[in-house]
Amino acid sequence: QVQLAESGGGLVQRGGSLRLACAASEKLERIATMGWYRQAPGSQRELVAEVADGGTANYADSVKGRFTISADNAKVTVDLQMNSLQPEDTAVYFCHIATWYQRFKVDYWGQGTQVTVSS
Repeated sequence: QVQLAESGGGLVQRGGSLRLACAASEKLERIATMGWYRQAPGSQRELVAEVADGGTANYADSVKGRFTISADNAKVTVDLQMNSLQPEDTAVYFCHIATWYQRFKVDYWGQGTQVTVSS
């Protein structure tokens, strides 16, 4: 069973920075996307940023210009550099990797790491 290990969450003040890291427990083939989602209390899980096969990065409007995603398909790692953090960025952040199996997508999720931004 493939596992995604996340690290880098924590408590930071408004305007601060954090870097989240995620690594898969084994090599994955036919990667479709690698990215990060987040879920705040009482809210649905939402996409923060992801990199599609081919290298195109997609960001939520709320984080554009502040967050930067980097992914390495060969190493199966995906990092998220978060700058200028705001209290509304407070959430549990989940690493996500999707792979192709025949014509279906298979989703892998990390356990989540808490990011708390104080005002």
